[in-house]
Amino acid sequence: MTQTIDPQSAPDGRMPALFIGHGAPPLLDDPVWSGQLRAWAADLPRPRAVLIVSAHWESAPITLSASGVPLVYDFGGFDPRYFRMEYRTPDASVLAHQVAAMMADTETVHQHRSRGLDHGAWVPLKIMYPEADVPVLQMSLPTHDPERLLEIGRRLRPLRDEGVLVMGSGFLTHGLPFLRDFRIEAQAPGWSKEFDAWAGEAMARGDVDELARFKDVAPGMPYAHPTVEHYSPLFVTLGAASDAGTPGEQVIGSTGEFWMGLSKRSLQVA
Repeated sequence: MTQTIDPQSAPDGRMPALFIGHGAPPLLDDPVWSGQLRAWAADLPRPRAVLIVSAHWESAPITLSASGVPLVYDFGGFDPRYFRMEYRTPDASVLAHQVAAMMADTETVHQHRSRGLDHGAWVPLKIMYPEADVPVLQMSLPTHDPERLLEIGRRLRPLRDEGVLVMGSGFLTHGLPFLRDFRIEAQAPGWSKEFDAWAGEAMARGDVDELARFKDVAPGMPYAHPTVEHYSPLFVTLGAASDAGTPGEQVIGSTGEFWMGLSKRSLQVA
């Protein structure tokens, strides 16, 4: 069934925008973090739809996912039951048309008619909205340039007035090649703690310029992000903020919580 995003029936007020750490399939069995995500979603106004940009879909030009197609199981080494999981959400084609129309003339937008949601999208959303009754549209990550991603976020900002939850999905630290202990309760390496503390302080100040200069100024680099795709979605979230320079609420991991040694810190902006 096609659902129209109707601003007249949107929740009162503007939806926030989120940056979340999406974990991996075992997040679904972690009672602590999954409980935090579930409680976070319960505190939010109920969205009419979700637009999510995940670290696991790097594709230029901007590409939008399809509805009613199988999930993307873009992982390996986990229990086979994760490859049988489903998350069938309502059609989001109306939202896809809106998003395409909102992009700049210099941004080409394609529809990928056979690509479903990847685990950066469906794993956290399966916890936050387990009934799968909210339309979900995934947008590819077309660049790692912070300024361009901020501009994309700014163009998506009006959707928040129509009840659309705009989400960037990544991981605030993601130095997988440098982890030695892959238990959920593993101690965080120094580089993960240092980057997390630096980013948390910059978020608390609303210092977008500092966050964008992470390659040059952040402690823990390049170990925290040997590749940057898990950090880049943050800038879509910040661009979608009412004022990117206003400090956001660090909802999960604000006291330095880690998962497999990686930062769980997640952000909600008004």
